[in-house]
Amino acid sequence: MSEWIHLIEEWLMEYGIYGLLFVSFADSSFFPIPPDVLLIPMGIANPDKALYYALLTTIASVLGAILGWYIGKKLGRPVLRYIISEERIVKVENYFNRYGPIAILIAGFTPIPYKVFTIFAGISRIPLRTLVIWSIIGRGARFFIEAFIIITLGAKAKPFIEDNFGMITLVGGVIITVVYVIYVLIRKKKN
Repeated sequence: MSEWIHLIEEWLMEYGIYGLLFVSFADSSFFPIPPDVLLIPMGIANPDKALYYALLTTIASVLGAILGWYIGKKLGRPVLRYIISEERIVKVENYFNRYGPIAILIAGFTPIPYKVFTIFAGISRIPLRTLVIWSIIGRGARFFIEAFIIITLGAKAKPFIEDNFGMITLVGGVIITVVYVIYVLIRKKKN
């Protein structure tokens, strides 16, 4: 299986930006390969375009999230059963009922399969606007952090990201959670 995925990655790299756009869009709704596998080497090859690539990746990923939301809304649970077990569906559904926007935000930033959350957002009838806003923030944070690491470290960025991605997403997840809590508190004060 991993050989097959590696072949697809190599094939997509041949298409440059178009491959990046495709994998960024598809990863958010149905595809098993994350956009980082193209974003990082493309950014290293052209560090002056790393921020541009991060922007394209974010836009395509958010558009893919909208497709995932529609898949969830229209096809729902039967499709999700192909991706995860019923037990996990129930756990995620409970999580979504309690923490909808923060779930989207954290899933967008971390290596958690984002497509599961976009589909669940549709199943849970989370407003599309909520999905888009929190997807922009979560996915944008992830891809722009990678771009800044590429700009800062150059060719050393790939091993740095591979070795430290867990810690980066953990710290980023904590920061995102704190920002979200502040946002909720400010919103409650206004109401």
